[in-house]
Amino acid sequence: MVAPAAGEATDQLSIVTVGHVDHGKSTLLGRLYADTGSLPDGKLEKVQAVCRQQGKEFEYAFLFDAFLEEQEQGITIDTARTFFRWGHREYIIIDAPGHKEFLKNMISGAARAEAALLVIDAHEGVQEQSRRHGHLLSLLGVHQVSVIVNKMDLMGYDQATFADIESEYRDFLGTLGVSPERFIPVSAKLGDNVADVSGNMPWYSGPTVLDQLGLFAKPPTTEAQPLRFPIQDVYKFDERRILSGRIEAGRVAIGDRLVFSPSHKSAFVKSIEGFNVSPATTVARAGRSVGVTLDEQIFVERGEVASVEMTTPLVATSLRCNVFWMGTRPLEMGRRYLLRLATREVACEVAEIHGIIDASDLEARGKQRQVAKNEVAELTLQTRYPIACDRYRDFQATGRFVIVDEYDVAGGGIITEVVRDEHTTLLEQARERDLGWLTGDVTPDERAINYGHRPALVLLTGDANAASLLARRIERGLVSDGRHTYLLESENLRRGVEADLVASAGEEIARRFGEVARLLLDTGLIVVSTTSAFRTLDTEAIMALVHPSPVVAVHLGRENTRDARDADLVFAADGDVEELGTQVERALRERGILTHEPTGRSMTPYTNYAI
Repeated sequence: MVAPAAGEATDQLSIVTVGHVDHGKSTLLGRLYADTGSLPDGKLEKVQAVCRQQGKEFEYAFLFDAFLEEQEQGITIDTARTFFRWGHREYIIIDAPGHKEFLKNMISGAARAEAALLVIDAHEGVQEQSRRHGHLLSLLGVHQVSVIVNKMDLMGYDQATFADIESEYRDFLGTLGVSPERFIPVSAKLGDNVADVSGNMPWYSGPTVLDQLGLFAKPPTTEAQPLRFPIQDVYKFDERRILSGRIEAGRVAIGDRLVFSPSHKSAFVKSIEGFNVSPATTVARAGRSVGVTLDEQIFVERGEVASVEMTTPLVATSLRCNVFWMGTRPLEMGRRYLLRLATREVACEVAEIHGIIDASDLEARGKQRQVAKNEVAELTLQTRYPIACDRYRDFQATGRFVIVDEYDVAGGGIITEVVRDEHTTLLEQARERDLGWLTGDVTPDERAINYGHRPALVLLTGDANAASLLARRIERGLVSDGRHTYLLESENLRRGVEADLVASAGEEIARRFGEVARLLLDTGLIVVSTTSAFRTLDTEAIMALVHPSPVVAVHLGRENTRDARDADLVFAADGDVEELGTQVERALRERGILTHEPTGRSMTPYTNYAI
């Protein structure tokens, strides 16, 4: 038995143990606690005495079960967690007694594992269940993994058996993108390589299981990471506009230049605000809820993520994810859901399902178009608007999300990669444009107060003739009411496109539209446009180009099209133009775009808007 190390615990690590029910997880943990002196005084002798009274052989698995019962009295989270300290580290050991419980714990965040011990029976070798456990760890984003090859005593401590298992399972984990730190041959029952080095396997010179726990790296503290500051709300006090939220990672200081994603707006921190906070506070760190004021009044809304240059989050509309579904109704392709990430909410849908595992039995499912309750899926999500995010392995707070089905939180997930799609190039161009944007002395708020409205794009899709008629009605009606409005004819953007560029005209028109619309919106205008000249350009791409200015999408014509499904308003193509224009104006008021009556009218009301 090794002697316990002295000293205060300086960090804490959560480790999950997984493996088939008969492969010796409980025996391994029981032996680990016994050999490190982590059991309460007399617990070992008590369990041994009970075994003698019942006439059964003592097993170290009984110690773990007893230890679990002992600790259960002092915790309320779940009964699959035990605690012990060794050296300068405190360990939270998360046992996975059942797949449903494992899934539930990992999703809820009550036991986020930072590393894993995966147990394989040397006598049985790599089984299908072993592969499924490895797959599940990969889906959950646990990448620090060590494989414990147990019951080596049953194989006569044979090196060749161990080497075969290591080679086979290492190759399998590699296909999942998981690189195990090491394989450790043990006999949990006899204590070989658990806490003490075994003399039965001189061919193995690596660490024991206890040593391996200490070798697992502790992820960097959130304060040591680059800044991630999701904006929760915006408050106005006297002349100050305070952006509030919780700093999820990093630190923010007066004088820092913040970049807000996905809008790409930037400004310098003027002050740090908070309740019962000294005005002299100059720095706020991860874990604190604070407010900041900026040196200029840029328009930033809830859901933006503040960071610093060179370490900004990813911005995308297509996300490769692992999703854990708990909804009563299945997660279906083509159905619209709400994705919540940090403080951002955006409509989304499943673009593709790559693979499914049933968490109740770890059975892999074939190619399907829906994800049922208690299933874990690898899939691609498409968001309606650009969203700021990170890969889960880089930032937990901005790499995990929940999915809302109507009014219920029905699933949770983690982002594994951002997928480049047809919008990616446009988003990158918009980011470069906006980060270098030079502003004047008139702020967006001042323009909104003067004009009686916020800038916005009214985008009409569908029947070209009906859309053109309605666009002119909207422009004339808003201008007659004193609103600063401009009709941006998409056909004009085609002018000057060379004949030999016809194949790429759609992308070039998109770029031109983004630049022109961005300029007009920056002046505070309400821009009205149609998509009749875009052809290959969809509404989501346009929204990506002009974000964060709001877009009101209006579709005229058939309801069973993608544009209709993405639209805020859907009208029949032969509807009364005057009435439809009134409905659009009502929608602009409801969206908070028309904020108040303008101080004067820029032109006399005129209703003869025929083309």
